[in-house]
Amino acid sequence: MTKARLMQGNQACTEGALAAGVSFFAGYPITPSTEIAEILAESLPKLGGKFIQMEDEIASMGAVCGAALTGAKAITATSGPGFSLKQELIGYAAMAEIPVVIVNVQRLGPSTGKPTSPAQGDVMQARWGTHGDHGVIVLSPGSVRECFDITVKAVNFSEQFRVPVILLLDEVIGHMRERVELPAWSSIEIVNRKLPSVPPAEYLAYKPDADGVPSMAPFGEGYYYHVTGLVHNYSGMPVQSVSMTDELIRRLHTKLEMHSDEITLYTEDYLDDAEYVVIAYGGSSRAAIAAVKAARERGIKAGLLKLITIWPFPVQVVQKVTRSARKVIVPEMNYGQLAGEIERYAGRDKVVSVTRVDGELFKPEEILSPILTAAGGIR
Repeated sequence: MTKARLMQGNQACTEGALAAGVSFFAGYPITPSTEIAEILAESLPKLGGKFIQMEDEIASMGAVCGAALTGAKAITATSGPGFSLKQELIGYAAMAEIPVVIVNVQRLGPSTGKPTSPAQGDVMQARWGTHGDHGVIVLSPGSVRECFDITVKAVNFSEQFRVPVILLLDEVIGHMRERVELPAWSSIEIVNRKLPSVPPAEYLAYKPDADGVPSMAPFGEGYYYHVTGLVHNYSGMPVQSVSMTDELIRRLHTKLEMHSDEITLYTEDYLDDAEYVVIAYGGSSRAAIAAVKAARERGIKAGLLKLITIWPFPVQVVQKVTRSARKVIVPEMNYGQLAGEIERYAGRDKVVSVTRVDGELFKPEEILSPILTAAGGIR
């Protein structure tokens, strides 16, 4: 471990990106993610990387896609309005299987909303913001240290599965400061994309291996292939084949489903005997653990499932921890976006959605209150 430091979440995110081998950033400044661009503008050139401030968020997304195709590990960062603008090219990255990381430090919306206020309103947009069916990984850290660790995971997952990965922070986590001790970069597990094991004449850029993921040759190294957002064959050329369309679209999902155990990240607190389960993520999880501890002090068997992987939705984990629960409390800084998904697997009658949409943080008592109500009143 390195020496202890006082570090901001956005700063820890940049350190995680650099530790994971990111060598390219393209973006456009936007609150509350701007520190990520500012730090990487200074840090990347010192490590031989490249930083480009683009003219807008659409161009930024195009630039990171292009850099990734040349072999670079590429990342961009934005917030709500910019995330909306990136959606078309996120879909392109999903279809063309381009490994990129998109950091979205959420703020209150819609539209320009309240730029400096926390929110978690982009949960469903992160999954379904771009049109069509596609596979995507969305991760949400809940502390400054997790910003580092989960950024490393995001880069590794993007490389391993040839998929766009969205790192869904919120303003609370991006701007808060905590004492952290980060691991030495040399101790971190780094995953690089699979390179071709065949000569250029035999290479098919979209023919999957047994794990569902094709190898990926960097442009400029003698391997020819076509990149398109259209449905394509193994060489990347557009096709109208019904069977190939079906195979491709299903594989964009199944290549992640095959590895769901590895992709699903979460933490558990006091769940062994929990009768009242709180499911939270990101900044909301901090008040949630305080509420759970306060409930325990009152003799109420409460527990916390903190989701780090939001998408693909961790169905098995949620079913396991809610099966014997009397009530499931879901606090979110939105109008209840993930609560509806949890209802599908925990049961509508069990789930209590607790929401804040005013740009303010949860207080622990706001989560404790529905726990006490579910348990039969104040004790």
